[in-house]
Amino acid sequence: MSVFIGIKGHCAYCDITFELKPWQLNAIAIHEPFDCPYCQQILQLSCPRQLRQFKSLDHWGMVRPSMMVMTCAVLIVAMVAEWLGLLSVIGQLNVSLVVVLVHFLVLRYARYRQRLTLNLQAVNPLPIEHIARIACARLGQ
Repeated sequence: MSVFIGIKGHCAYCDITFELKPWQLNAIAIHEPFDCPYCQQILQLSCPRQLRQFKSLDHWGMVRPSMMVMTCAVLIVAMVAEWLGLLSVIGQLNVSLVVVLVHFLVLRYARYRQRLTLNLQAVNPLPIEHIARIACARLGQ
């Protein structure tokens, strides 16, 4: 089962746009290069503007649960206010419709903000000798 995230990657080497898998998103988040699923070229996100945009997706993660809680709370308050006689039935209906409309508008905006296409640049892999020197230096510490 795959969850639709809405973030796509565009390989600059083979010029193909593809849906990014969760492990690829994790690799981008920790600045780790990964292979293109089509051309097997090593890719990495190097644009600072897109990296900031990608990092800002964390702020939109809790929008859906918080909007559900807020909508339910307002609907319950409107129902109790109508029951106590503080609000008419028409007033309760208006409050309920406005809250549900705001709920769907906020979720649509959040979904719009989460859909982006990241331009992934091809990275030259390190030669084996260089990797071996780095490993020896780290093991020697």
